[in-house]
Amino acid sequence: MLDRHSFRGIYVIVVTPFTASHELDEPALRRTMEFCLAAGVHGVVANALASEGFYLSEAERRRAAEIVVGAAAGKVPSIIAVSAPHASLAVHHARHAESIGADAIMALPPLLHPASVNEIKAYYREISAATSLPLVLQNALVPGATTMSAALIAELVHELPNARFVKEESGYPAQTVGDIIRLAGHRLEGVMGGKAGKTFMEELRHGVSGTMPACEIADVHVALWNAIEAGDHQKARGIFQRLLPLLDLEASYGMPLMKEVLHMRGVIGSTAVRQTGFRALDQAAREEALTIMDDLAEFMLPAYAHRR
Repeated sequence: MLDRHSFRGIYVIVVTPFTASHELDEPALRRTMEFCLAAGVHGVVANALASEGFYLSEAERRRAAEIVVGAAAGKVPSIIAVSAPHASLAVHHARHAESIGADAIMALPPLLHPASVNEIKAYYREISAATSLPLVLQNALVPGATTMSAALIAELVHELPNARFVKEESGYPAQTVGDIIRLAGHRLEGVMGGKAGKTFMEELRHGVSGTMPACEIADVHVALWNAIEAGDHQKARGIFQRLLPLLDLEASYGMPLMKEVLHMRGVIGSTAVRQTGFRALDQAAREEALTIMDDLAEFMLPAYAHRR
């Protein structure tokens, strides 16, 4: 179960692999978890945005959670994203997460349509009351989710006994992190950044306890964190600067880029995605991704070297 000591470092969002016919690929999901653990991540998150969680059936969502929690057990904390359009659905996901031994749950505000402050409070109260697991409040600037103010997040942290953690990735995430920490005070046990880690270095100046990127370059993110923890600021800055071009490609191509990279690294067999709204990589984009990865190779696990 999470506490302020364990909610630190690189918590990766585990990508959900599909077969070429868009079925849940359980063996590839297990291989993805093997890669994440070998990379030295400090925690894992299932069924979140970068997991294509909202593109999974109810049965698939439960199964993916079970595989991730089972693989992480005894190694690193596991968080299950339970976000949903209504609290009754999120509660269902939260109870399942607790029943399978997850260490925490994470939830965006109610999805699909804008939610009022009172609706957001009621939603989180129901989730909080349904489980004894720690609750990570996720604040993101994404379609269908209402962005919360730092003041509202702090209010929820003070009110709800298990809402002690935050993932912040709204419009100005680094400054918002600072506002949340200042307003929430000692009740808050940790804030992590998101946005693939693109604003991580600025967020560190405001007190984040880590970041939650997608998992395709987990080993590079861990190398960055290790340099930060060692106080080697020059090395950390160098890794970050070399990592940024790939994160920029991820911002452009989204899920297709994440899965292309995992495929290039031999982790998954298919690059099939269910998420809509992004273009597939063409050969030029693949070559650019490979060139960037060449520059990051020294921070990557040799067993997962990318293939040209």
